[in-house]
Amino acid sequence: MDYRSEFAEFDGVTYLNAAGQGPLPLASARAAQAALEWKKLPHRMPESVYFDLPDRVRSLLSGLMGGEPEEFAITSGASSGMAAVASSFDWKPDDEVLLGRGEFPAHFSTFMPLEARGVRVKVVAPSDRFISADDYIAQITARTRMISASLVRFDDGSRLDAPRLAAACRKADVTLLLDLSQCACAIPIGLRETGADFAVSSGYKWLLSPYGTGFFWARREAMEKLRPSPFYWMALEGARNFHSLPLDKLKPAGGARRWDAPETANFSNLSAMQASLELIERVGVKTIAEHNQNLMTHLIERLPRDTCVLASPNTAEKRGPYVCLMARTPARTQELFEKLRAAQVFVSLRENALRISPHLYNTERDIAKLVSVLSS
Repeated sequence: MDYRSEFAEFDGVTYLNAAGQGPLPLASARAAQAALEWKKLPHRMPESVYFDLPDRVRSLLSGLMGGEPEEFAITSGASSGMAAVASSFDWKPDDEVLLGRGEFPAHFSTFMPLEARGVRVKVVAPSDRFISADDYIAQITARTRMISASLVRFDDGSRLDAPRLAAACRKADVTLLLDLSQCACAIPIGLRETGADFAVSSGYKWLLSPYGTGFFWARREAMEKLRPSPFYWMALEGARNFHSLPLDKLKPAGGARRWDAPETANFSNLSAMQASLELIERVGVKTIAEHNQNLMTHLIERLPRDTCVLASPNTAEKRGPYVCLMARTPARTQELFEKLRAAQVFVSLRENALRISPHLYNTERDIAKLVSVLSS
């Protein structure tokens, strides 16, 4: 089935950068516009939207990735969930956090400040070309309390064997935090099957949602690992009746909503996010994954080997929803990037590699255009 009609026309542009910014579907743009109309004419705004809208988003996320709706907090991005874990975890002096070398900067900006409290951040280097679960496992010591890692790496597209790492973490009483920003709703994920305690994701990439959206998933059994902390008032038990709450008996509701970002019912953002998740639900994550995988197979088969080399794992099961390429001489990768832009082919340049990340709006013709420019 052709899903290009769900998105705006790119008018001669070949857009292969969903890992950088996922385009907003047309239905989502309409939903955002309708929400802005509520703000323009507030008397038309349904009063129930404050609570119903974020809860609909929770339910959609649960249906797409497993877990319970009440295990999802609605955030402004991946960093919000990471910060909730880092600030609320019961750290002790000399505790240790493992981060992969070259990991996305948000992992470092979240945990490095804890060094002022005596927490040690240890950087794990890969034993081979791509970091693996075994690389993290080999660095676990009696001091290790947490591992924060991407399920799919932003710089090379490699996919972590999360269940294997999670099994080792459980055995050593180590908490596992997974960043799903580069794969949530682009490949099938069962959150509980990953074995992670916590997971985070931005919304503006593969969730096809506005910037300033995302989620934080907390396995119900792992919530007790986080100490009480200030929370948004809408997470109060009985908050729907906020005008008559007994002020002497206030307490947070159960579940993850206590980590919701303030102003959770951001009408324009969450209305668009709901519409995007409904599209993903209708199409199916498996369909999206197969579509992208087919395009990546065509790319790899046609890659001009005299010009480029694959900078991602060669086998599909070890990759996320995209691939990375490099020129045969490192200095030429930037040149190829500029050459593609001049030809109106848009990809990302990350860690001196070209990141090619298609979605439903892309076809084999787009891959042929990319290959043609790389070969010329």
